[in-house]
Amino acid sequence: MWVKVVGIGPGNTTELTLRAQATLKEAEIVLGYWRYLERLTPMLEGKRVLGFGMGEEFLRCRETLRLAREGWKVALVSGGDPGIYGMAGLLLEVAFREGIADVVKVIPGVSAMNGAAAVLGAPIGNDFAVVSLSDYLTRWEEIRALLEVLAQTPLVLVLYNPGSSLRAHTFPGAMAILKKHRRPQTLVGIVRNVSLPEEVVILTTLGEAEHYTVDMHTIVIVGNEKTFMANSYMVTPRGYRL
Repeated sequence: MWVKVVGIGPGNTTELTLRAQATLKEAEIVLGYWRYLERLTPMLEGKRVLGFGMGEEFLRCRETLRLAREGWKVALVSGGDPGIYGMAGLLLEVAFREGIADVVKVIPGVSAMNGAAAVLGAPIGNDFAVVSLSDYLTRWEEIRALLEVLAQTPLVLVLYNPGSSLRAHTFPGAMAILKKHRRPQTLVGIVRNVSLPEEVVILTTLGEAEHYTVDMHTIVIVGNEKTFMANSYMVTPRGYRL
């Protein structure tokens, strides 16, 4: 069986890895969220392409494995890196239930976190933690409790899925927790639609961050007490003596 879950990067197809490109070229059937597949259109000519909507992640995985069982070379695409809030975990879970997890290959990709950090400079140059603010699969009470703990550490915080039209409470709620434990002058970077033509980059502070619009296509990076501005860049020093 030939089945691979492929990280396609944060947006722009120029950020696909060579391994991801080679995998998509070899695949006979490509499945995924329809918006991601639209970005890959020039690479998918002559292939069978199956697009799915949001909320159909389980169905994507079942179809991927069903087609692979039929003998097709099947690639399931995932935005960013498939192992970071992506499709790799769910596909492996489903494949494990079906007794075929060993046939699944994970093809890494540039994560949205990496893309956002590069645009901002070097905000995650030292220890950091990553949290999704989406309470679709994790209860908000659990997310709040985690943020309370992390806010009291020196870790830089990377926030995925900070808000949406259905979750207006999550980003202000997270900022309120962080402001209890970190200085309002703490640097915050906000990047929407990283690497796409509509990319928006904002450098602000913890005291002002909640006034900006965020959505499911936004990465927020909250610095620690050592994070500083270097011209227009956000830098968290590793600790070298200069």
